[in-house]
Amino acid sequence: MTRFEDLLQKDGKLVYKTKGTSMKPMLRQNRDLVIIEVPSSRLQKYDVALYRRGESYVLHRVIGVESDHYRIRGDNTYAVERVPFGNVIGVLTSFNRKGKTHAVTELGYRFYARFWNAIYPLRALLRRIRRLLITVARKLGLLPLLKKMLRRK
Repeated sequence: MTRFEDLLQKDGKLVYKTKGTSMKPMLRQNRDLVIIEVPSSRLQKYDVALYRRGESYVLHRVIGVESDHYRIRGDNTYAVERVPFGNVIGVLTSFNRKGKTHAVTELGYRFYARFWNAIYPLRALLRRIRRLLITVARKLGLLPLLKKMLRRK
């Protein structure tokens, strides 16, 4: 199996279809193509890093830069990871959706990255409330009714 590091070193960039849901709503599984390049310098807040986690590769957003590591979280996740600088092998430079390429330098993308990160506390609170409602509904035997109500959006 070819490693992403080898492809980046050979070609200077990597293009692949995303897998997983951790970067929703920006990136959709098996739909969007991402273009990854070797970082030319240390990443900054809001960059999307490609890094190794054991034998897997992960594409998540940098939410902070510390002295020896990045704080990283997926757009659709709530756990923050500490990723050493040396584990990062690439950075998202653009993505392709429905035949149109979107660069990370575009104003709309930059707005999205900052907005989505800024509303994280609200998203986390709503997630906790939803989990609490499910727990209470389960204890009261109302979970099927609650699930039915939540599906009606």
